[in-house]
Amino acid sequence: MVALGSPGCHHNATSPSPTPGFDAVYSPSEGDCHLDVCRVPEVPRIISSKAQLLKSSCRRPDVLVMTPWLAPIIWEGTFDSTILDAQFRNTTIGLTVFAIKKYVVFLKLLLETAEKHFMVGHRVIYYVFTDRPADVPSISLKEGRQLVVLQVRNYSRWQDVSMHRMEMVSNFSEQRFLREVDYLVCADVDMKFSDHVGMEILSSLFATLHPGFYAAQRQAFTYERRPQSQAYIPRDEGDFYYAGGFFGGSVLEVYRLTKTCHQAMVEDHTNHIEAVWHDESHLNKYLLYHKPTKVLSPEFLWDERMLSRPPFLKKLRYVAVPKDHQAIRNR
Repeated sequence: MVALGSPGCHHNATSPSPTPGFDAVYSPSEGDCHLDVCRVPEVPRIISSKAQLLKSSCRRPDVLVMTPWLAPIIWEGTFDSTILDAQFRNTTIGLTVFAIKKYVVFLKLLLETAEKHFMVGHRVIYYVFTDRPADVPSISLKEGRQLVVLQVRNYSRWQDVSMHRMEMVSNFSEQRFLREVDYLVCADVDMKFSDHVGMEILSSLFATLHPGFYAAQRQAFTYERRPQSQAYIPRDEGDFYYAGGFFGGSVLEVYRLTKTCHQAMVEDHTNHIEAVWHDESHLNKYLLYHKPTKVLSPEFLWDERMLSRPPFLKKLRYVAVPKDHQAIRNR
């Protein structure tokens, strides 16, 4: 385990104009970031097949590969890892997980499988939020990869643990993540990596299609439907239903997202209302009005016990592990 300080390089980048409606929660600027992730990187010489402009090169005619706002949807067969690894070769990725109470038991499998499949060959910092630092397992890490334990408090209800993740990620983004990593991946801990997850996921703001709703109509989405909640989405709105268990982007964009969602949950608490799916409801509200720049297919979040695998799902990359919810939650 390694406890990092807060070193980092600061760039004299001009701060962007505040996003409309975001002024109250915006604080850090691009100049606070670890690296300028908005700059187009130089790619070294690569031998690859030429893209044919007048001939469709899409190997996935069976699925939607682009959103109406021109964000790519990532499936097996839609990207070239060789090019992406070269493009992002100087990138540092932070992976945040929350191992609160008995959820610490999932850490060992998650970290061991991450070492096999997550951002292989790149710099990674695993940020483990936990109330039980002594129970964090010792894992052999590859060169350039580190584990940082961040001790936090627990909460009596699992719903409160889930909702306070937004607060903790936003706070630590401002305090240290902006100076330590280029991108953040926020993931559930009761999972395992089962196949390649690499640079194809990275973008300014990415989200993952919920495995239970990828084929559902808008009316079936379990958005928060009560107007009294800050997470409220009208029945005639909504693009996709996104999963709360795997999202991320540049640190600055993740900070903006988590800060906004946390403030919305604080307002809901003041008004004595709790969104139907807690932080996931607020995540979906945010992503409706701040469109993700990349969308990950259900390959990147799946539950084999609850869902049968459709034929178009050619890879299962990040999957739920079997568990007894009653035995784990609130313990």
